[in-house]
Amino acid sequence: MAPDSVIGGVERKIHFFAFDLPHSDACFVVAYPAETTEAFCDGHVKAFDFFGGVPKSILYDNTKIAVARILGDGRRQRTRVFSELQSHYLFEDRFGRPGKGNDKGNVEGLVGFARRNFLVPIPVFDSFEALNAHLLDCCRRRMNDRLRGEDETIGERLERDLAAFQQPLPPVYDACEKIGATVSSLSLVRYRSNDYSVPTSFGHREVFVRGYVHEVVISCGADIIARHPRSYEREDFVFDPLHYLALIERKINALDQAAPLADWKLPEEFATLRRLLEARMGKQGKREFVQVLRLMEAFKIEDVTAAVGAAIERGAIGFDAIKHLVLCRIERRPPRLDLTVYPYLPRAAVATTSARDYMALLTGESA
Repeated sequence: MAPDSVIGGVERKIHFFAFDLPHSDACFVVAYPAETTEAFCDGHVKAFDFFGGVPKSILYDNTKIAVARILGDGRRQRTRVFSELQSHYLFEDRFGRPGKGNDKGNVEGLVGFARRNFLVPIPVFDSFEALNAHLLDCCRRRMNDRLRGEDETIGERLERDLAAFQQPLPPVYDACEKIGATVSSLSLVRYRSNDYSVPTSFGHREVFVRGYVHEVVISCGADIIARHPRSYEREDFVFDPLHYLALIERKINALDQAAPLADWKLPEEFATLRRLLEARMGKQGKREFVQVLRLMEAFKIEDVTAAVGAAIERGAIGFDAIKHLVLCRIERRPPRLDLTVYPYLPRAAVATTSARDYMALLTGESA
């Protein structure tokens, strides 16, 4: 089902994975941005975790995510992903007749129940995580309901369902779509019509992409080289500015024209740092600014921001000083800046005051 909702201030359609246990009427409902293979698998993982076990058999409609083809004798040819999911959790599958919604009337009833009881009024949440926390709470509270004609609550009847489940749960299934791809000359990898950045050192390399519901993870060999929030737009570009800094450091004139950096929102301390660096060192100041940005390849932005602020307060405007302050912050030791290694920093000459001058000053005050 895909009713309207407002997620993060944007009105959009949301799709639901609904799981119903016919004997106890216990249910599980979770929301996703789109009806995709990874959402289908992730819904199973979350449902099995919610119930604490795996049913021996599950009835499905003939979704293309699970059924590649219906053969002439009525048998289903499973998709590769569904076969992997099934072999991981070892449940049997059953399928309803095409176009016969009454074959799975329980889950169809659950869809209507969830619409009327969980999603009225139109859901408004900051994120899908917040919406799903609400739905999870609704499913838990429903365990206390006693349906008409029943002597026990849903939760009490669920105990008999769980006794028939396969337990314990196997290790968590990696609910994602997996594909191979090639990095373009612009250090981009295409996944589901959108382009995601990787470090420029991996240009033209073969990579492995895992598409999760809310994240895209890109690996080269055994190493993860990029993580991005998943985009559900079309022909979108998802950049991590850090991926391009090594190249920009070498081609420093591209700093202000680089598209990956255009929408990078940095704390105000960085703008102040850049102005000071360029005022004192010109073009070399630009390069040092990029070197400071590259500290975020290894350190958290909060630590680098704090170090930049501390450097500005001390007047130690340079990459080496900021790196030293970052390390001191992480290692929780006081900074020991030796300004003799920063010859380009302005010097403050402090003359020694003689006792005679001091006495003359006092005499002048008394007069």
